[in-house]
Amino acid sequence: AVVLCAYLEMEGIDLRDRSVIELGAGTGLLGIVVTLLGTEEPDGVRALYSTCCARVTITDRAAALEFLESNVQANLPPELRPRAVVKELTWGKDLDNFPPGAFDFVLGADIVYLEETFVELLQTLEHLCSERTVILLSCRIRYERDLQFLRMLRERFSVSEVHYDSSKDVHIYRAQRGSRKEDF
Repeated sequence: AVVLCAYLEMEGIDLRDRSVIELGAGTGLLGIVVTLLGTEEPDGVRALYSTCCARVTITDRAAALEFLESNVQANLPPELRPRAVVKELTWGKDLDNFPPGAFDFVLGADIVYLEETFVELLQTLEHLCSERTVILLSCRIRYERDLQFLRMLRERFSVSEVHYDSSKDVHIYRAQRGSRKEDF
């Protein structure tokens, strides 16, 4: 998650007035950082009361929600907490609780590791994404199964590697429906 957070900040990806969902949030670090970055004005000043802040949905399975919610509460200033919503999402299930194609960004850090979840993760990505949605996934490529997931992702989305952190051996992949590759 740290590598993807740094990438979003260093690349200056504009998250203001964007709808963002994080999958498999764990501790919530990425979603918290995205909420904070989504309030930054171009001059680096935080626009706490601006109406153009990012709207962030931070998701994980039911068992992780209590810890996730407490991290969001502890690490976001009170005025930003309404911008970050913690919701339950088990990949491939209850997708009707999330509007199809409603997100500008779908983010995932270290979520590609259990082969038995790949099909459900892809179903979830397809449901959440419109033609304009940008998916950013950070992961280590440890095993053949990780490469298999990337092959499966490429069957459904246009995928490119946008960053590699050699010190942490973490890759960041950008995916979007079709062959359209919009700039952020």
